[in-house]
Amino acid sequence: MKKPIFTGSGVAIVTPFTKDGSINFDELGRLIDFQIENNTDAIIICGTTGESATMPDDEHIAAIDYTVKRVAGRIPVIAGTGSNDTIHGINLCKRAEEVGVDGLLTVTPYYNKTSQRGLIEHFKAIANAVNIPVILYNVPSRTGLNITPDTLYELSKVENIIGIKEASGNITQIAQMAAKCPDMVIYSGNDDQVIPILALGGKGVISVLANVAPKETHDMCQKFFDKDIEGALKIQLDAIELVDALFIEVNPIPVKKALSFMGYDTEYLRMPLYEIAPKNAEILKNALLNFGVKIK
Repeated sequence: MKKPIFTGSGVAIVTPFTKDGSINFDELGRLIDFQIENNTDAIIICGTTGESATMPDDEHIAAIDYTVKRVAGRIPVIAGTGSNDTIHGINLCKRAEEVGVDGLLTVTPYYNKTSQRGLIEHFKAIANAVNIPVILYNVPSRTGLNITPDTLYELSKVENIIGIKEASGNITQIAQMAAKCPDMVIYSGNDDQVIPILALGGKGVISVLANVAPKETHDMCQKFFDKDIEGALKIQLDAIELVDALFIEVNPIPVKKALSFMGYDTEYLRMPLYEIAPKNAEILKNALLNFGVKIK
């Protein structure tokens, strides 16, 4: 198997904004420290949960650069640098590599999409432009485009394409990927499927849940690796209510509200995302309390 950038729980961290819409770097620093203090195994900055789709390139790279400096080598930092424009994606990846990230997370092209043959060429072009590990991101519910097991097999031949974040929700497909591509690292992209994917040989999760429950998400993975399957499964099942609540509206609307309940300044979203409905906020608050998360 190719070398994982991390094993365990990588948090797809939110980006806190100020009231005027700029990045709240002080609060981002607090969130990063909270994650590291609670055993998170990697920080994924500027992913979907980080609202990267709303970020101009200079701001995108500034967030990545700040995170690398704040983390200061304590755990790996992975930058979301995907684009539906291959040249744009290459440029983002190169700039992220320059500021010192440990790896890149690059999503399938969205909206204009492509064929499976085009996907192979797109990801090869990106990987060949950098010298650090690349994780593919498969989330067809958002992009309208799926990476097939055969396509993953072809991409596994590229040295620095080391794995995939699998958020298709299709366990059969993920099993086929694991069988066809035994050297590829698989990370769960869905918090309700961590244990099933670890059971198929996965190496961890890139997690929304970890924003509010970093220790528990890390422990779920670590218990599985330590062969405490019963303990790992208990955390997975106990978390289902909270995971459902964190996706009661479009991510990251609920998780930013959840963090605000915990005392973090994460209320502000960038449109078109809009504040959570009051009834859903109450469901979310109850789910946090039921899972044992302290709120203020």
